[in-house]
Amino acid sequence: MVKLRMQRRGRKKLPIFKIVAADSRFPRDGRFIEAIGQYKPLSVPAELEIDEERALYWLQNGAQPSDTVRSLLSDQGIMLHFHLLRKGKNEEEIQQELEAWRKDKEERRAKTMSKKQRRAQRREEEAKVKAEAEAKEKAEEEAKARKEEEAKAKEEAAAAEAAEEAPAAEEAPAEEAASEEAPAAEDAPAQETEAKDDSEEKKA
Repeated sequence: MVKLRMQRRGRKKLPIFKIVAADSRFPRDGRFIEAIGQYKPLSVPAELEIDEERALYWLQNGAQPSDTVRSLLSDQGIMLHFHLLRKGKNEEEIQQELEAWRKDKEERRAKTMSKKQRRAQRREEEAKVKAEAEAKEKAEEEAKARKEEEAKAKEEAAAAEAAEEAPAAEEAPAEEAASEEAPAAEDAPAQETEAKDDSEEKKA
């Protein structure tokens, strides 16, 4: 039995697949009857080249596509073309059906892209709101920390000022006491002299 399947080519971690018609008894990467296309899955976007005429030829002659090849053929509208041929549709009807299918596919793709864009936009908005909230919270924390530092600095300044005023207050009474004692000491010799003079007068 002939199968339409993929045959791996390319380098390590950079695969390129040939789409081939091959005898099902041959190994996957062994001999094949005919190559009808090529698929590069790692390209952006993925590249797919298929000879539609030869693919339809093998399908009409009983070739069975693998699941992956069937998916690729369906994505290109080849399986739809094949089913319409089996239904006995003429070429004009087939082209009309294919055109309607392609139009519908493009509309669905556009809707899908719009949904992706909306999801991406929503994620961006959520990230922006989160960033703004974090920035606001950080600013509030910094403002609070500054206020605490200023209050602490004021407390330290007040404590230092009080510590400086305390020795000055203690020194003031001592100076007043010393100034009071000094005149008293000066008056004492004068009183003694007067007393001595009075005693001498009495003797005389």
